Amino acid sequence: MGQQTIIKLVDGNLMPQLGLGVWQASNEQVVKAIHTALSVGYRSIDTAAIYHNETGVGKALRESDIPREEIFITTKLWNDRHHDAKIALQESLDRLQLDYIDLFLIHWPVPQQDKYVETWKQFIELKEAGLTRSIGVCNFHIEHLQRLFSETGIVPAINQIELHPLMQQRQLHSWNATHHIITESWSPLSRGGKGVFDHPLVESLAIKYDKTPAQIVIRWHLDSGMIAIPKSITPSRIKENFDVFDFRLEKEDLTTIARLDIGKRLGPNPDTYNLTVLNLG
Repeated sequence: MGQQTIIKLVDGNLMPQLGLGVWQASNEQVVKAIHTALSVGYRSIDTAAIYHNETGVGKALRESDIPREEIFITTKLWNDRHHDAKIALQESLDRLQLDYIDLFLIHWPVPQQDKYVETWKQFIELKEAGLTRSIGVCNFHIEHLQRLFSETGIVPAINQIELHPLMQQRQLHSWNATHHIITESWSPLSRGGKGVFDHPLVESLAIKYDKTPAQIVIRWHLDSGMIAIPKSITPSRIKENFDVFDFRLEKEDLTTIARLDIGKRLGPNPDTYNLTVLNLG
């Protein structure tokens, strides 16, 4: 395997370009998955309060002999805590058993509440207090980002959005880049690769580069300047997803993958998603 690539954020902090997502994984599953990931070479873990597995993430970190400062930890503020981000972050830190996290994200803008600008002001204070090294957002559209910048003068380091070959969000990705915001892709493999891995175009690229379809798609994210956090609890898949640093896609192949974009959203639309209670059962 080649060397993991690192992205420099607008605030000067460094973030691994490929991380492990742990959505829908139990605390027990998370511990095993993180041990596998760290042994393979991952140094970035993406969790969230609403995933109910921060405790497992913390346990895995305590059991690892890798120094804390070498591991990049992201967690997120859920929609019902926009009014008290400081308390919510401290609760996450307690569950993770950490003194700080590397990246704190507003999980959704929740436009109906219209509190995300005030929340962002709290985030700026939390960064200044050293409780999080970097701050960012998830699922923010251009108009949401414009409000943050116009009312605080501070842009998020990261905008984590649904992004995969079937929904490439090129206008938003371009806007982020223009404003020095790194785009981070959630569901980068389009939830198990449905409609992507079996696409003739991706299959042909897998043959060309002697890689799996998943590795082709992850490499597309990295070569497009995005951070990707594919989720898996399967050891073989975790290893496969990381084995992408020994090749790059040629420019014409990146252009070809652009043709797969059909605007197919798998998750909620941020403009209308206002859920505060989430049943994960």
